Amino acid sequence: MSLRGRSVQLASWGRFPVTPTELLRPARQDDLLSLLGERRYAALIGRGYGRSYGDAALNAGGAVVEQTRFDRLLAFDESAGVLVAEAGLRLKEILETFAPRGWFLPVTPGTKHVSLGGALACDIHGKNHHCDASFSSYVEWFELLTADGRIRRCSKAEQPDLFWATAGGMGLTGFILTVALKLRRIETTYIGVDYARTRDLDETIERCEAEDHRYRYAVCWIDCLATGKRLGRSVLMRGDHLAAAELPAQLRKHPLTLPRKREVTVPFSFPNGVINPLTVRAFNTAFYYQHPKARSGAVVDFDSYFYPLDAVLEWNRVYGRRGFIQYQPALPLETSRATLIKLLERLSQAKIASFLAVLKRFGPQEGLLSFPMPGYTLALDIPMTGARMLAVLDELDELVAQAGGRIYLGKDARLKPRHLEAMYPRLPEWRRIKQAVDPEGIFSSDLSRRVGLTPAS
Repeated sequence: MSLRGRSVQLASWGRFPVTPTELLRPARQDDLLSLLGERRYAALIGRGYGRSYGDAALNAGGAVVEQTRFDRLLAFDESAGVLVAEAGLRLKEILETFAPRGWFLPVTPGTKHVSLGGALACDIHGKNHHCDASFSSYVEWFELLTADGRIRRCSKAEQPDLFWATAGGMGLTGFILTVALKLRRIETTYIGVDYARTRDLDETIERCEAEDHRYRYAVCWIDCLATGKRLGRSVLMRGDHLAAAELPAQLRKHPLTLPRKREVTVPFSFPNGVINPLTVRAFNTAFYYQHPKARSGAVVDFDSYFYPLDAVLEWNRVYGRRGFIQYQPALPLETSRATLIKLLERLSQAKIASFLAVLKRFGPQEGLLSFPMPGYTLALDIPMTGARMLAVLDELDELVAQAGGRIYLGKDARLKPRHLEAMYPRLPEWRRIKQAVDPEGIFSSDLSRRVGLTPAS
């Protein structure tokens, strides 16, 4: 029997753009095989929990296949720390199951509400990329259902071309079915964090260069509206997992206790324009000065350190019905400082305010379309206000491209195709592998057609 879909207006976490599409929710692997055999849709793309920001999991004229029902834990090798699970399993469930047993995710983004398959398809990175690389570095193998109906097991040794085309390949090589992920041993569910304020961008970069190697996790909150001598002032938040012996006495009895957080929900969409230069400037000033100039050894539960926004359900509603864009470039080390200055100055000049602005340092990275490169990445949440704002972001794309940088496809909603090949120099290799496993172009999305990963037709 054919898998039935429903016509919906679909968006991802940024709430922009919104696309009419057919949404399918298969319950069995056989449904996916039938879907490929029937060829009822001009294009297919997989989707997890909709936490990508742009149009990577949208598909006008085709179908979006939600894989959240495929969420079983299949096996765990306690000696090696290797978890095997279906691709629809959320990072949240992995943490709830394995953190009390002394295991943690090797790489995590800023939310735990993403699927294993989505994490691999975007090759997610975290606060530890400067020393630990990205998600794909810890994937032992995965199973991929390709357009010809074959299930292929891929690893760095077995079908490595397809492994690296899928890691960061935005779901365009096939349906990821199963992932084997190596977890990290921990003694406690707490992070020891050092905080420090910096005066400007020069001090921020200087301290990152000199000190980040001492920490597994390193991230900077940056004031994107500061100008003049304060341009790029930041709060550094760097730390590592605490050993049991490092905990305060009152926490040592239960070192692997899961954090218990009270969640609140934003109940409705705020009016458009609540996030604006005035409100963001006030927030930035308060956030900057609420942190001391220096504080060492703060004991913070992992939920507060890695996932502060997860405590606010549906927080994207704060941006209003027009939504927001997350703009995230990566810049090579040699051009980072000069380009960051230009980006921050242009944003401030245009009065484009980001409620969330994060600067991180990247290390080396494999992968044909993986986003990170040795250097820095700046992530900005920008309210969607219209054509003028989009034109400014187009200007920033030019700066990023000229500096040898790139834009994160997992968060993009508006990049023009003319920049793609320069930003992703291994794109021809990726296209060759894509053509070999999907010659008819069954797997495509609004993102892939917009930026030119796949043909626009």
